[in-house]
Amino acid sequence: MTERGANPIDRANAAPRCAAKAKRTGERCKCPAVTGWRVCRVHGARGGHPPGARHPQYRHGGRTRETMDLRRQIMDLIREGRDTLGQLAGSG
Repeated sequence: MTERGANPIDRANAAPRCAAKAKRTGERCKCPAVTGWRVCRVHGARGGHPPGARHPQYRHGGRTRETMDLRRQIMDLIREGRDTLGQLAGSG
């Protein structure tokens, strides 16, 4: 790694580059990637809203990931129950 008193421009030039590509030209972005991310700040590093109740459009929680997963599990149990009842009715 570079020395502590090294020129900040040299450190920025040595930083890993953004992995985003342009649609039109196909060239990679030349900006340095944000630490811990593969892309630069322009292409989405640290972007987006917080999940759950901290999201600005959160209303009642009916569409959260947890609720949707719970609904999916309940529907799977209902389907299994119907299949079991159908098998019992057919064999009797």
